[in-house]
This record gives sequence, structure tokens and C-alpha cells, in this order.
Amino acid sequence: MKLELEGLGVVVTAGAAGIGRALALRLARAGADLVLLDVDEVGLAHVVEEARQLGVAVTDRYCDVSQTRQIESCTQWVIDRWGGVDILVNNAGITYYGLTEQMSFADCERLLAINLHAPIHFTRALLPTLLARPEAHVLNVASFLGLIGTRRLAVYTSSKFGLVGFSESLRAEYGKQGLGVTALCPGFVDTRLFDTAPLGPDQTQPKRPPRWLLTTPEKIADRAVRAIYRNQAVAVPQRYAQLAYLGKRLFPGLYDWAHHLSRQRKQPTVPKSASLPAGQAA
Repeated sequence: MKLELEGLGVVVTAGAAGIGRALALRLARAGADLVLLDVDEVGLAHVVEEARQLGVAVTDRYCDVSQTRQIESCTQWVIDRWGGVDILVNNAGITYYGLTEQMSFADCERLLAINLHAPIHFTRALLPTLLARPEAHVLNVASFLGLIGTRRLAVYTSSKFGLVGFSESLRAEYGKQGLGVTALCPGFVDTRLFDTAPLGPDQTQPKRPPRWLLTTPEKIADRAVRAIYRNQAVAVPQRYAQLAYLGKRLFPGLYDWAHHLSRQRKQPTVPKSASLPAGQAA
């Protein structure tokens, strides 16, 4: 049975800008009622006004998804006020660009809390209400870098790999009970993700993708809604991201070789005069 969006209740995290805003407005045009969460209360108010002009019910609430207590409070508020939801959109995400060894504990913990722990906690808390609906859906906004690892984004890609795996496991666990789950894995999108990202000490400017690789949040939102309609397991919108993912699956050795083209042999860092512990021979 095809999931119809009109009249359904949808929660969208990070709904004030970027992909979250585009998804909120796209879902509103399809007739869905919205609960929008974000830390940007000013931006959220603008999106709420835009969505209400489309004739749907919209509620907003401040929520820092890096804080588990706020997630608990928001999910309980959604259950008390709305009686639960039909669609959960886990969209909130941040990144970090730099060498992994230079990443602080605080940056690492915050990134994992927002990108991976928050979607798990939101889903876990709202699952009983989702499963109580005839049909429901969880849309996890991951990245094509959750399918292909790359340099200087190790913790970001780890969080997105984890989100893709969480989505796959949810489908296996609850698909027979009518829960649809999609891992949305876009390529680079024209948002402020990289402009606002913490940088490693060796970086002086934000690392922005080339303009020709960027697409708009609106195009990603359209693709996401099609994936919800079709209950698609993994949706990779852009062609170059599809080709990169296919290439890695078919030729994993070639992908690894390309990463090591410029590999340099390291010299021993222990001085020759350094003595070995007693009882050990060279």
C-alpha cells in the first residue's frame, strides 16, 4: 500500500534551514502536518510561517539534539501533544574537516551526538507511536560519505556509515510491522554545512566542495519524498554519488589504490641510539 502524506504528522529535526527547511516545505505541500525542531528559533519561525501558508498545521520547538535530556523532553512533548507521529525525519547533522589526530574530544563527541546518537534516540523514543500507525516511515538523512570513506572527514563518515547501518537494521527489524525506513545519501548540497564546520588546526578556510558538485536542498527534498512514497531502502540522488558508490562496490581494491597513489614510506622515528629494554634483542 502506498503511503499517502496528506494529514500525516511529521517530525523534522533541524528544520530551520537547508535540507530540513526544504523537506518541511515539500512535506507541507503534500499536506502533511509538521513538528519542526531546531536550535535556530528565528529561522524556525520563518519556516513555520511559510509552511502555515500552505494550509497545514505546524508546531515548532527549540531542541538541541546533542543533549539527550532535550531529546527526551521533545519526544515526550510530541507524544503528549500530537499522540505520536507517522513520519520521523532525522535530518540534523554537522561535520568537521581536518586530520583525525587533531580533532578534539569535544568536537568528536558533539559530532557523534548530533549525527548518530540523536537519530537513534529519537527513533527509539517514537517507535511505539510509529508502530501503532497503519503505515509509518523513518527518513534518516545520511550522506554518500556514509557509503564511501574519505580523508579528513573520518568521524563524519563514521557517523553516516553508522546511520546507514542503523537504517538497514530498522528495516530488517520492523519492516514486517509496516514501518518503512530510508537512508537518504545525498552528495554535496548547497547548504552551510561546511561553512559552519569546526576545522582542524592545519586548516585556515572552510573546505567547500566545487560548485559543479552541488545541488539544491529542494532537489534533495523532492528525491526524499519519492523515496518515502516508494519505501526505498537507500536513496542516492546525484549521479556522481551513484557512480562512486557503484564503483566502490564493484572495484573496492581500485578505490583503495587511488587513495594510496601518493603514499610515502615513513622513516623510523626512534633514534638509532635508543636502547632496547633489557631482555629484548634487535
